[in-house]
Amino acid sequence: MRWACLAVMAAAVLTIGAAPASPDWRALDPTQTLVIDTSKGRIVVEMAPALAPLAVARVKQLAREGVYDGLLFHRVIEGFVDQTGNPNNHDGGTSAHPDLPAEFSTRVPAEALTTVVSRSDGIEGFVGSVPVAGVSASEQKLGGDHRPRVWGAYCDGVAGMGRQAGIDTANSEIFFMRAPARRLDHDYAVWGRVVQGLEVVRAIKVGEPPADPDRMTRVRLAADLPAAEQPRLLVADTAGPAFRAQAVRLKAQAGAGFSVCDLKIGVRQP
Repeated sequence: MRWACLAVMAAAVLTIGAAPASPDWRALDPTQTLVIDTSKGRIVVEMAPALAPLAVARVKQLAREGVYDGLLFHRVIEGFVDQTGNPNNHDGGTSAHPDLPAEFSTRVPAEALTTVVSRSDGIEGFVGSVPVAGVSASEQKLGGDHRPRVWGAYCDGVAGMGRQAGIDTANSEIFFMRAPARRLDHDYAVWGRVVQGLEVVRAIKVGEPPADPDRMTRVRLAADLPAAEQPRLLVADTAGPAFRAQAVRLKAQAGAGFSVCDLKIGVRQP
């Protein structure tokens, strides 16, 4: 029994969840981390069930079913977005599962939100590694539920759920932002953010469709991978003192033009 316990402990050291060395770093939860191997390299996404629980559950389901394996990046626009996830490899394809209802905004516990911008007409900040915007502090005081109402902010690296014209038509299509496009805010469900591999996102071949498309070769939940294959990462804690200090410095430099998209999330090996 003693040797079995030691083996479990040794395996744990090799996983994503190595203990952070300081309050400025945190370990990713392997049950909420998607590992996407592509023809250009690996993309690691921290999922955000606090923002879009149904979308996250669907992405996990399709990954575990192998639906995403081998699918093409069928629509890639420079300075905008990489689209994939449709089983027919072009817009309009869906999985065998029903469409999802819209998840464009939600309320989160106050302690889950790190606010970096507070204006009279709204706030910007982070829920974990995911940038968000939300209603103003005064508006949050209205009604009986005073938890902050937020929605994902479409900064670079943000992962969104594609859909057709109807708001309740998200199914299997997913996309990754090559650059910020805030016009998508509050209109497409945000289910996570790339914490490693943004350079891979930007290297995916461009086209509508590309002449020689890149593809997702394998998509797995980190928790489902052998320990030796799991990425070993620590991610900057957006609630930590170092990140908050960075936000203060950047706001002072940028002035009124400052945006939550100006803040980048650091990542390192444990």
